[in-house]
Parts: sequence; structure tokens; C-alpha cells
Amino acid sequence: MSKVIICANQKGGVAKSTSVVNLGIGLANKGKRVLVIDNDPQGSLTEALGYPQPDKLEITLANVMEWVLNEDDYDLKAGILHHEEGIDIMPANIELSGVETSLVGIMSSETTLREYIESVRDDYDYILVDCSPNLGQLTLNALVAADEVIIPVQAAYLPIKGLEQLLKTISRVKRKMNPKLHIMGILITMVDYRTVYAKEE
Repeated sequence: MSKVIICANQKGGVAKSTSVVNLGIGLANKGKRVLVIDNDPQGSLTEALGYPQPDKLEITLANVMEWVLNEDDYDLKAGILHHEEGIDIMPANIELSGVETSLVGIMSSETTLREYIESVRDDYDYILVDCSPNLGQLTLNALVAADEVIIPVQAAYLPIKGLEQLLKTISRVKRKMNPKLHIMGILITMVDYRTVYAKEE
């Protein structure tokens, strides 16, 4: 069975998406079957992998999550794109924002992404999820679906300070919804050694 790893951070931004791209391609170069899921309405991961206009994609994660919510039948490979570097991608665009809004108040909506991942899990060795840079319903869905969490953190004061709320959320999800969840590690990114703070880290 594959391992589901998410990259989550309230201030992750481009560094977070870049981390998912590099990790995914690195695993593919090792002969692993990899699916990366863009779980961010900004579509940063989708753009980073060569789709500069994600809003024009016919099927994205937003469609898939709506199908799961509505218990519709659908092709499990629908929307998955194959990248020349050997990884598959489930893209995202701004429509995912609407899905996040619709998740609020629906019973067991936090398991929507997990249901999708479980349906394709046997096809991959690793499934990597790039999370939205907030602690909303999309990130909650990712935490419920994940086995492990990597937290990319920029070597600066404010991003590291923002870790506290994320760590509390991870702890709460582990305690109440996903007991197997644990933190794989903190990944320091965008290090500028000209700063005192980066040198101290």
C-alpha cells in the first residue's frame, strides 16, 4: 500500500509547492510510482508542473471531490495528468475554493479527500499532497487522509512563529480523526545565509 505524505504550512507558499515537486520527481527517479495532488485553489503546484492556466483544465480535484461528496460514479483516472518527469498529477484551480465552502456543515466532509485517495492508492507507491496555505477544510481533509506530514518552513521569524497553530491542528486531528498521523519532519526552505536568523537556525 502506498504512503500518503502531505506538505502543510500556513505560510508555505511557493516553497511548499516546490518541495512537493522536487520530492515527487526525486521519488520517481528512484523508480517509485508517484501521484502528486494539488490541494490548493491557487494551483501553484499545477502551474509549477507546466500547466500555466489551470482554470482551463477540464477536470481537476474540485470535480473529483464533488463527485465523491455526491456519491457519483466516475472514472478513477479522470483528471489525472502524466508529467514527462514520470509523476502523475491531480491538478487544481480556483474552483476548489467553491468546494471548500460547500464542505462546511456537511457530515463527515473531512473524509472526502481520503475517500478519493483510498480509491487510487493501490496504483502508487507514494501520494504527495500540496496543501492550501491555511487551516481550512481542504487542509483538514489532507490531514485526515495522510500518514505523515512534512512541514516546509522558511528560515525566517514569522513563518516559524506560525508553526504553533499548525502543530496544534495536527495534534487535534491525530487525537480525534486520524490516529496514525505523525510528523515526518520540518523542512527548512529558502535559506538566506546573509541573515542572522538563518545562520542561527
